Amino acid sequence: MVRIHTNISALTANRSLGIVSDNLALSTQRLSSGLRINASKDDAAGFVISEKLRSQIRATEQASRNALDGVSMIQTSEGALDNMHASLQRLRELAVQASNGTINIAQRAAITTEANQILDNVDRIATTTRYGQFTLFDSAVSGSSSKVVNLQVGGNAGERLRVEFFDMQASSLGIVGLNLDTPEDANAAISLLDDAIDQVSSQRATLGGAQNALEAVVGTLNSAAENLHASESRIRDLDVANETVTFTRGQILLQSATAVLAQANVIPQNVLQLLRQ
Repeated sequence: MVRIHTNISALTANRSLGIVSDNLALSTQRLSSGLRINASKDDAAGFVISEKLRSQIRATEQASRNALDGVSMIQTSEGALDNMHASLQRLRELAVQASNGTINIAQRAAITTEANQILDNVDRIATTTRYGQFTLFDSAVSGSSSKVVNLQVGGNAGERLRVEFFDMQASSLGIVGLNLDTPEDANAAISLLDDAIDQVSSQRATLGGAQNALEAVVGTLNSAAENLHASESRIRDLDVANETVTFTRGQILLQSATAVLAQANVIPQNVLQLLRQ
């Protein structure tokens, strides 16, 4: 049947052209962004899963940075405690020297002067060792013998690692006012210094264990982040080779649909040939 008022062929060709144009626009968007899912309408379920994975990835990467901050804090404290250890070892050496009965008054006075300076240095290390604005070995403000730092080393609530810093001032170490005036006092001071050295050694051992734990956590978190990235990529990223095939097919279909629509629009003009006759 030949019609003039309604061109069914043109309407069909135009509908097909619209579908092809929409598909080509979607393919262009995907190729330009490199993503298969650019909006929730592209894949609602995949969009929800990928957004959840993105949240986990960002939390995991931040937790890794938190753990590295903890490592830096412990390394700062380790440097301070190393100097404190050296000071206490020198104090013990002076105590052993002062325990000798052959030391004269002038020599003993020089030993006492040096010992007092070293004690001041121990207090200075304890009160000035900081990470940011956090004083590590001075618990006078908190009123307790230690400070606890909780490091968030996971992407979820409760995933924290506890690091404890003890007060390392001379008063807490039990060596404040160390007396080396007589051989007997100096001999008694040796035991006090041994205890102080043991306290510093214990703190260093505790921090060393915490640093090992944090470094292990960083490795685990980095591995987890890598796997999460891979999972999110499989859901959201575009298979460029496959989409290129789809894009090329869309271009061909667009050209074909445009040509067919042009031909369909010419069909009603054939009626004029009948009218002329």
